[in-house]
This record gives sequence, structure tokens and C-alpha cells, in this order.
Amino acid sequence: MNKSKGGMYRRFIKRPMDFILSLIAIIALSWLLLIVAILVRLKLGSPILFTQKRPGMNEKIFKMYKFRTMTDQRDENGKLLPDNIRLTKFGKFLRSTSLDELPELFNILKGDMSVIGPRPLLVQYLPLYNNHQKRRHEVRPGLSGLAQVSGRNAISWEDKFNFDVHYVDNMSLSQDWKIIFMTLKKAFVREGINSETAATMEYFEGSKEENSDERD
Repeated sequence: MNKSKGGMYRRFIKRPMDFILSLIAIIALSWLLLIVAILVRLKLGSPILFTQKRPGMNEKIFKMYKFRTMTDQRDENGKLLPDNIRLTKFGKFLRSTSLDELPELFNILKGDMSVIGPRPLLVQYLPLYNNHQKRRHEVRPGLSGLAQVSGRNAISWEDKFNFDVHYVDNMSLSQDWKIIFMTLKKAFVREGINSETAATMEYFEGSKEENSDERD
């Protein structure tokens, strides 16, 4: 990548483009946001939105918005039941179509996130990253990213982080638009939604090696 061109895109073009695209999407999809919100309220109850603290650029913590996809079912001790039990058929549909991600458009509008970038993960993962993996936080997290169009939850954590860092090192206007179009395609065919062994994605427990296969 031409570093000067990549730096100019990151500093002067990417954020204004994110703002414009998210604003247009919110206006154009306002009817869909309303319909999904009503269905979530009817089928899953309230609150309609699932909010959670996530690390953003430079590991700054922000509150991310999503439509909820799980019930609040608990056992006799008040502990939440496993994800595969609380994730309803309707919730699976929202995830498979990525409709649950739509409220993140407001995170993009606010500047917490970008349209394209590494996905914002759990705060408790921060101490587990090695130096290579930490580099994913050098940019704003994204609604979609290179890892998502390369397998999403169906690939390993190490591969996912390698894709994230590869994106950081090769950020460009052309790459972002390529990922946008690939994201739309995958949303329609519903590829890579779940991992092979969990209803969502296994918890990250750290990597054994300091640097797993880095991508040039």
C-alpha cells in the first residue's frame, strides 16, 4: 500500500464518508428500523436494543447499540441460560440477515465506529491480546470488516485478528468499497454466521503464540 495515500484517506476522507453514508442509510432505512424495532418488542420484549460497552479506536470504551436477539430466560438461580437456548428462531433470522446490526449506524454517525473496520469485541478481551492483535485498535471498529467477509464467525480467532491487522496496514478507499459490496452479498446469502461449535462465537481465551501468521 502507498502509505501516504493510505494516511490521507484515513485522516481526511474516511470519517466524512462514514458520516455521510451512515446518515443516508439511517434515513433510507428508517422504515426498516421501525419495523424491526416493533417486531423485536412483540417477539422478544423490552428493551428493544441490546447495549454493551466495547473498545474502540485506541481502546477507548464506547456503548454499542444492536437490536436484541435473545430472551432473558434464566434458571432457578437467576443465571442466564446458555446462548443456544435464549437465541430464538426470530433472533437467528436477525443475525443471519445482519438486521440486528442496524442500530450501529448511529454509532457510526456519532464517530464511535466506522462503516468498515475490525469488529468491536468484548472489553474483557483487552488483556488477552498479544502485541500483534492489539493493532486492530489503531483504527475505528467497523460495522463490517475484512474478517467478516472472509468467514465471519466460521474462522478461528487467530485468522480473524490477522485479517484485522492486514486491514489496518492496507486501508484504502478501494478496499473499503470492496468490503462494503462483499458484505451486502454475504448478508443476502447468509454465510459464516455461526462458528462450528457455538451458537454465536466461542469466547477468546488468548493466543499461545505472540504473533500468529501475520499477513503481509
